[in-house]
Amino acid sequence: MAHLPVIVSFGGINGAGRGSGFHAYKRLVQDQLDTPTRAGMLQNLAALTGELKYENGQWLDGSGSKVDLAAHLQSLESSLLENTLIRKLNSSLFDCNAVHFHKQATIIPKQVTASNPQQATTFTLRRKQLPSPIPPGWQVTDGSDSDTVDVTVSEPFTAMLHASRECEVKCAGQLPTGFDPAKTYSSRNHPRSLQMTVFGASDAIQSLGIEWELLKQLVPPDKISVYAGSCLGQLDYNGNGGMLQARLLGKKVTSKQLPLGLNEMPADFINAYLLGNLGTTGHNNGACATFLYNLRQGIRDIQSGSHRISIVGTSESSMVPEVFDAFITMGALASDASLRALDGKSSDEEPEYRRACRPFANNSGFTVAESAQFIVLFDDQLALETGANIYGAVNDVFVNADGHKKSITGPGLGNYLTMSKAAAATRNVIGEQSLREATFVQAHGTGTPQNRVTEAAILNKVANTFGISNWPVAAVKSYLGHSVASAAGDQLLTSLGVWRHGIIPGILTVDSLAEDVERSNLDILLQHKSVGETGMDAVIINSKGFGGNNASASVLAPHITKAMLEKRHGKASLKDYEARNEKVKQATNEYDAATSRGEFNTVYKFDHNVMDESALQMDSAQIKIENHSVPVDLALPNPYEDMCNDS
Repeated sequence: MAHLPVIVSFGGINGAGRGSGFHAYKRLVQDQLDTPTRAGMLQNLAALTGELKYENGQWLDGSGSKVDLAAHLQSLESSLLENTLIRKLNSSLFDCNAVHFHKQATIIPKQVTASNPQQATTFTLRRKQLPSPIPPGWQVTDGSDSDTVDVTVSEPFTAMLHASRECEVKCAGQLPTGFDPAKTYSSRNHPRSLQMTVFGASDAIQSLGIEWELLKQLVPPDKISVYAGSCLGQLDYNGNGGMLQARLLGKKVTSKQLPLGLNEMPADFINAYLLGNLGTTGHNNGACATFLYNLRQGIRDIQSGSHRISIVGTSESSMVPEVFDAFITMGALASDASLRALDGKSSDEEPEYRRACRPFANNSGFTVAESAQFIVLFDDQLALETGANIYGAVNDVFVNADGHKKSITGPGLGNYLTMSKAAAATRNVIGEQSLREATFVQAHGTGTPQNRVTEAAILNKVANTFGISNWPVAAVKSYLGHSVASAAGDQLLTSLGVWRHGIIPGILTVDSLAEDVERSNLDILLQHKSVGETGMDAVIINSKGFGGNNASASVLAPHITKAMLEKRHGKASLKDYEARNEKVKQATNEYDAATSRGEFNTVYKFDHNVMDESALQMDSAQIKIENHSVPVDLALPNPYEDMCNDS
């Protein structure tokens, strides 16, 4: 019988704020929260963005002046909300009004004098700026000092001139204004998505409520896995972007840009600088479905019993002009011009950037976003033994390709398969009636004209096939934008919040659905929907990616998870678990309270406890490793025993 992958912790960072403590979720439904909960969300956001800190028993504002907490939060409320979610691009990422580029020009020498028909142009360069080899037609002589040369050119030559242009798209789902992940640890010129990885994975690990060193004494090192990465890679200057740009900018490639630009580097950072992990590692890239691809790897480890702990996540930050250019050229993004056209605005009016992403409505494209999201999975036995928090369980993840395609970006049949299998797997656990009455969908919901038609048709057909008459459908990209690899991570963490606070976030960026959206069996939520903490037994999370990368996950609510654990392990075990969980819950709450005071204590252990072979004791039966109580067992089962000789 398969082990159940239990979600025992989560964390991260996106445009709504910090993941753990449900703070990012609470930002989405802030207008539905009670006063204390809403104040707690605002306080955490203020601490995250540096607008609030706590020192020596006093609350201080960003400049270090003493403030009254309640009054300060009230004064900040409007700006805190405005500086989150989808909004106009922050100039700290790049200036969307003046994007730098090189314009190629041909320099044609002019006649020296009217009486001298010879054409020539003379200019002065620093000696170290001379091209090598010297171009044809260039005559170089010493300049006025040893550092310069005079160049006389008699033939036309090509030069690249600095220029700037206005970006056609000026909005994105950015991290909260004022928050810089690089400032939370010694970032050492890391690419932005790796900075977000360190912060986000640390958030998930610290909110676990159980010391990682304790887990290392309970679980063999080879029974822990990490699956994390990005889709597009690290494309800013400290990663692949700089590696490709350096020579064109007249700079040198650094020794770090290539390795730090690799897609699986988030997993490598977690292993090397957060956990000291010796277990399985990897990354399964699947375009916009990447988070679910990694989740599938993690739950297979848990279900099979090959691993007892799996950390799963993604980090994506593609806030660079080149990515915007590429998506604009594809016609995939909601441009300023298209948003104005949707709303009947003139060319001199600013678009409604907050409403840039409009899933299932009349729309014009998606909105780029950045996000890093991570979850921690335990097998059911370990979750009970340690008293870990239970936020739900992953029932299964299904992945299918699209078959033959005309366009690599066009949809196909694969998503019909993944959604149908996810619905069937959910029915297997909670039953036919609960599937019909107590489940909801987190749609991919990109906000493109093609997605609104094709995904709605898929969801509607699956609902009709399984007898679901009014399936609630949410689409959190309407708030957060499309974070590519992390998209389903945003969807999952939002779903966990539904089970804690009982509200499914509605699609508030649209007034009505498009006429071409099939919805006879769907309830596409245009307002928040109150369902209660136990009103939904499961969620199906859907992802669709370029190239035909389709994935759908069946995720079970915490009350369903606990009922399953009680049936397998008995009431006494659950009672013992509840007692152990009190201490874990207290530690989780203490971490959450610390972050709301601006104390993040991001885990980053550079050059920490680096071991060599002297830390190993090996024989043919097992490997003992220093600082790990449980050895690596070499008595491996033989899955091909029936095919082998008796000897």
